[in-house]
This record gives sequence, C-alpha cells and structure tokens, in this order.
Amino acid sequence: MIELANAKINLCLNVVQKRNDGYHELEMVMVPLALHDVLTIEEAAEIVITSDDSNMPCDSSNTIYKAITIMKETFGIRSNYKVHVKKRIPMQAGLAGGSSDAAATVRAINKLAKLNLSEERLISLAKQIGADVPFCIVNKPALVKGIGEFITPFIIKGQYHVLLVKPSRGVSTKEAFQTLDFTNTIHPNVELMREGLIIGNEHMIKDSLQNTLEQSAFELVPEIKTIKNELMEYGFEMVLMSGSGSTVFALSENEKLIESAKDVFKTRYEFVAKTKIIG
Repeated sequence: MIELANAKINLCLNVVQKRNDGYHELEMVMVPLALHDVLTIEEAAEIVITSDDSNMPCDSSNTIYKAITIMKETFGIRSNYKVHVKKRIPMQAGLAGGSSDAAATVRAINKLAKLNLSEERLISLAKQIGADVPFCIVNKPALVKGIGEFITPFIIKGQYHVLLVKPSRGVSTKEAFQTLDFTNTIHPNVELMREGLIIGNEHMIKDSLQNTLEQSAFELVPEIKTIKNELMEYGFEMVLMSGSGSTVFALSENEKLIESAKDVFKTRYEFVAKTKIIG
C-alpha cells in the first residue's frame, strides 16, 4: 500500500506559555503542502524501516516505528510491517516530516488491518506519537491549539504558492524551546491569520505572519535570519520560518515570482523547493 505524507508549514505560531507538565501551550495556524514523502507499507515478519535517504534513522527512534508499535499494542495486531520511505521532506526543518510519516503509517495500518477507525480515534492515537502528528492526520488548513491536539479545520480562499529554503543546519525543537525568552518575545494573533486566510485578506495575513520561535532559531542557526532577509530583498512580502526551523518559506499568489526565486536560491542553499498549500 502506498500512503503520502504531506509536509506542513506554520503560517502563525504563538507559544503562549510553559505548562506545569513541561510542555508548552501553543496557538498555531498550520497548513499542509503538496510536498510529500511517499511511504510503501506492507505486512512483514518483523518491523523493517528503509529509506532512500541515508540520513533518516531506520531504528526504533523513528516515528514510524513508534506508530507501528502503538497500533499493534492498542489493537492486538499480530502482523508486523515493512515501510519504505521515499524521503522528500528534509529533517529538522520545521516541516513535520517525521510527524507526517507517522500519521501516514497510522492511516495505512488502519486500512491494512481493516480497523475502520474514525478520524477522532486516529487523532487520539496520533497524540501518543508526537505534537504535530494529530494535525498530519487531519491534513487540512487548521487552527491548532494546546500541545497540538485541538484542531479546527477551515477553508482558505486564495491559492498560495510556496518557496521553501533550508540551510544545511537544522534546529532541534527541544533547543528552540529551551532558548525561548518569554520576557522578550512576540505573541502573534492566530485568530487574525485564520480570518485573513478565510476571507482572502492579504493585509491581515501579513500582519499576523509571525512565529514566537524565530528569535530562538536565529540564535541557534544565524543563517535562518540571513535567508529570511534575502527572500524579502528578492521581493517577497510574506516570509517566515516554519515551526522551530530551520526552513524559511516565502508565500505568494504569484507563481512566476516563486519559480524565478527558486532558480536563484538553488545556487545558494542545500534544500530549495517550490510547492503550494493544499486542502
């Protein structure tokens, strides 16, 4: 069975506060992208994970392994699974590559084992794997709150093309949150972003296109700030780092601008991709 695992970007990310349990309370607007990994999943004698990307860990640390284990233990599934990943989403990029792979695995096992689980049940399983996995199950533009478990999908009016630019270094999500200084940070308006996308108001989108974690990431990987500045100098008005980094995206309804910028930035950076928002 083949299952696609879509990347995501955060158009708005507000870290509200640190919770007593050590997690952080979040408010986000997240959207899926056409860019995706391709997972081939089939029953096997044991759990086997392979990839065309030698940098991807294929042991029990992989979110795919965790997804398989949770599905087997929860539903008493005796079968094991072999999963091969055609990796197109870079790692430590803020694009939810690992989370999306896990969500695709959960969806595939639901079909292969004929469990017929509801989306709500799939989301509850996804919560046990990681913070972005529930959103990747839903895979639609959404307002996301809590630690990623409260998801309210909505429909975007415009058609937005996206340029992704990632430096060679990634950002550890754990380090990004640890570096966060709550005494000197921004708290964007996620409701303004959601409304702007629904009605197609570019001014509202620009005003709320912010990420609390950007400042932390700039400190950890200064090249992220350089890329952001270069994209704005190129002519993009909507530029932001996704998630905890290190990918920076430019958003535009002008596909030709995205295409021309892709050719330029490909000569400068390790990962550059043109894609679009879906859903």
